[in-house]
Amino acid sequence: MPTVKPAKPTAPKALSLHLGLNTVSAAAYAGWEGPLAACEFDARDMADIARSRGMKPTVLLTKQATRKAVLGAMRGAAKALKAGDFFFLSFSGHGGQVPDTNRDEPDRKDETWCLYDGQLIDDELYLELSRFASGVRVLVLSDSCHSGSVTRDGPLPPPPPGQRYKLMPEAVGRRVYSAHQAFYDGLQAEVAKASKNTIVDPDAALAQVAHTVAAAQATSVVGSFKPAVLLISGCQDNQTSMDGEHNGAFTEKLLRVWGSGSFKGNYLSFHQRIRAALPPSQSPNLFTLGPAAEFVKQAPFSV
Repeated sequence: MPTVKPAKPTAPKALSLHLGLNTVSAAAYAGWEGPLAACEFDARDMADIARSRGMKPTVLLTKQATRKAVLGAMRGAAKALKAGDFFFLSFSGHGGQVPDTNRDEPDRKDETWCLYDGQLIDDELYLELSRFASGVRVLVLSDSCHSGSVTRDGPLPPPPPGQRYKLMPEAVGRRVYSAHQAFYDGLQAEVAKASKNTIVDPDAALAQVAHTVAAAQATSVVGSFKPAVLLISGCQDNQTSMDGEHNGAFTEKLLRVWGSGSFKGNYLSFHQRIRAALPPSQSPNLFTLGPAAEFVKQAPFSV
């Protein structure tokens, strides 16, 4: 009988999605446009890294980064990827807040990404991430502010020249929610209904993780997530991420540490190097969801 050669294993598939918003729609944000300078550059630079590592990137800039487009791209990737595959998601823009109606947040506020025509609530984001198949690795880099406490500490000091805070002002957030309360309350209700398993909010889970090196322990705190998810955000919850002229502060330091691919190390050391390069006023966060213990040991952006 002829010898049957074993089938060659197929290479992992890798997709990425990069969001950069220099402004938002005044119609969706109670007249506020939130101008920033470097977010589109950030998205393009993250896409360049993705291409260099063999990924197929999608880039959505400012007006293109609508709720429909972003959710559609994420859901398309979730359907296309299977065990062993890789998804890289980056966001650069304003962070915001809406009141927490399903009481999963200790501060009773849900953090958001400010997309062009409306906010993407963190509950929505983590529900979408949970839809990826078991064995898929998901990397999320967020260069924005997701701060509950910073808005309660009084006026922020003036930012350095040429920089802006990536934070929707609290007064704007109140007006936006008041104008669109039914929409945002409805989104949270839809997420609660769609979630078969309770998804503990990652911000609450992170509070139980004592040290960055122990970030993988968040998996056991958060609960059941099929994919391995690793998120590095631009700052702690009580801090602000800074915009710049050519890159956000977090993205600028990430690119410098990455060194066009010359960085040698894993995700934990990558995070530590980026964190060490930033001032104490902006300390990037790292946490994991799902079975990510091996994921964090891999070289960054490895397909």
